[in-house]
Amino acid sequence: MIPKPVMIVMGAAATSGYVEFKYGASMISTPRTTQFAAITPAVLLGTGFWAFTHGFIVGKARTKYAELAREDGEKDVDERYLLPNLYAQGTSKHAMAFNCIQRSHQHIFETYTQAVVGGLAGMISFPISTAISSVMYAIGEYFCFYSVTSS
Repeated sequence: MIPKPVMIVMGAAATSGYVEFKYGASMISTPRTTQFAAITPAVLLGTGFWAFTHGFIVGKARTKYAELAREDGEKDVDERYLLPNLYAQGTSKHAMAFNCIQRSHQHIFETYTQAVVGGLAGMISFPISTAISSVMYAIGEYFCFYSVTSS
């Protein structure tokens, strides 16, 4: 059985490929191509700003879980939770919860460079498919982050 996200991605790829094939060739020299080509940088810049704002969420989570660990009587809380440590050290429930939030934030930076380079390179030849893919990337990152932080 194929997982649901794989089917969604395959369906979107097939749809954007069809739209690119049917309408893309006739729009190469029209202003509409420029409109589709402008979607990709806008989405990628918005995703970059969104990733930047997540640093504040991670900072709040760091403070919150360090405080909860102190209240539960954990030892060496400042050394384990606070900066310069990227992840909280230990296996307590608070350290695990914070590390999940930090990991989802780190995931954005691990994939963002490839998304930007691929988006900018792809929008030259395939503006419609690249615009759809960029929007799907942004939606996927949004749900990835909030599904991890809410649990």
